[in-house]
Amino acid sequence: MELLIVLGRLVFSSFANVFQKKLTHQGLHPFFIVMASYLVLSIICVPLLWTFDLSKLNQTFWVNIFFAALLDMAGTLFLVMSLSKTDLSVFGPLNAYKVVISMLLAILFLGEIPSTQGFIGVGIIVIGSYFLFPNGRHISTNRLLSLLSDRGVQYRFLSILLFSIGTLPLKNAVVVGDAISTTVFWCLIGFPLAIIAHTIFLKDNFSKDYKQSKNHVYQFLYLGMLIFLMQYMTMLVFSKLLIAYSLALFQLGMVLQVFLGYRVFNEKNILRRLAACLVMVAGSLLVLKA
Repeated sequence: MELLIVLGRLVFSSFANVFQKKLTHQGLHPFFIVMASYLVLSIICVPLLWTFDLSKLNQTFWVNIFFAALLDMAGTLFLVMSLSKTDLSVFGPLNAYKVVISMLLAILFLGEIPSTQGFIGVGIIVIGSYFLFPNGRHISTNRLLSLLSDRGVQYRFLSILLFSIGTLPLKNAVVVGDAISTTVFWCLIGFPLAIIAHTIFLKDNFSKDYKQSKNHVYQFLYLGMLIFLMQYMTMLVFSKLLIAYSLALFQLGMVLQVFLGYRVFNEKNILRRLAACLVMVAGSLLVLKA
């Protein structure tokens, strides 16, 4: 059952990224895409409020779920901004760095100490990312600098950092509460935060984006359902595994994202990026089995 939950999470996450990228190709701003997807999430979650006992959720839960929702909403903004500028077949493998950052944060704040093999796995993830770097036109071009100078990659690292920090209060919330209540309030709290972000930074774009979005209602519905299922399965995994090992499992979806980038968006350099994926997956598996 645990394996099915993890595989489901990987599939839902990858296809959610496909819809997010498609919507950015339709000219919609990433902030509007995030706000609209949270609207769908809220519509899904409101009826679920009657499926659990609110009185059992204590102050620790509310503090943790608020900060988790805040950090993840901000991370989602940068995630969609990254997808608007970066190939999915690069975006996916970069997610392996979440293991590196989250492991360090879990060591500092939760006392989760991986074995030596876990640290070796992290090193392999970093080395594997070298194969993602585009070949420079000049011999002097540094692949690392070339990748890091890409604005979409920079947004991706910001999203990874925010998600990694948000993982800590998110796991605390699911431990104090449960998977369904954590998922529901993650969605409901994220919606007003997304509205605030859009209002502050893009209030003049709303009318244009709203008119365009009418042609893509079904895509937003599919996106909202995929994100909800992904998040609920994430909570189920977090309730049973260490954070670093949970995130190592999630990295296996990067191979699917490379494939989807090739099939859906006709992206290039797939063999090199697939090689990077395989190396990073090997690092993630070392972390998982440590």
